[in-house]
Amino acid sequence: MRILICEDSVLLREGLVRVLEDSGHEVVAALADARTLEETVEQTVPELCLLDVRLPPTFTDEGIRAALRLRARHPDLPLLVLSQYVEERYASELITAHGGAIGYLLKDRVADVSDFLEAVARIRDGATVLDPEVVAQLLSRRPRDERMQRLTPREASTLALIAEGRSNQAIAATLFVSEASVEKYITAIFQKLELEPDESGNRRVLAALVHLEHGGPQPQTGAGS
Repeated sequence: MRILICEDSVLLREGLVRVLEDSGHEVVAALADARTLEETVEQTVPELCLLDVRLPPTFTDEGIRAALRLRARHPDLPLLVLSQYVEERYASELITAHGGAIGYLLKDRVADVSDFLEAVARIRDGATVLDPEVVAQLLSRRPRDERMQRLTPREASTLALIAEGRSNQAIAATLFVSEASVEKYITAIFQKLELEPDESGNRRVLAALVHLEHGGPQPQTGAGS
């Protein structure tokens, strides 16, 4: 995959370049700030843009605002935002915006190289990959939707894992159930959230958006109904 990096920390930026290139990706540009980001995207045509939330000059939210501009200008460009904290003011807007695949990970997760590369691969495949802490903080500030209250605890946990971008296999492993049970939960989720199949919509993504916008319990592992 052709990847553009926008990260002000020299050590982290060079570390990301090394990790990504060693795993077979091509880093087309590695920027220290967002000043030339949009121009560089036009010139290099990356398949994924990886941005830090905090960038010069103020080191507050320049990165995520740049991500929003990219999403508006290049809606199909997959984005992976890295942060030391959850920028709630813009995170929800970015995650719920229509467009290509999206990821929002806290930098603590990036320290695990295998998890980081797995997240990159999932975004490449079109998944929404959200750090569990990001999901938890966004949910704490969202009003409840009556449709969410129709879900059983196990269905709600399944939906929370879907919102993190987990596959059916990963959900089954987390909840200690079979993949057939996960498929049953997902079918029930779609029905209870009134998400009808159509040619253009992705019900899995739409269900995750309902979860993010209106809140719900966090995943619970182990046996239960």
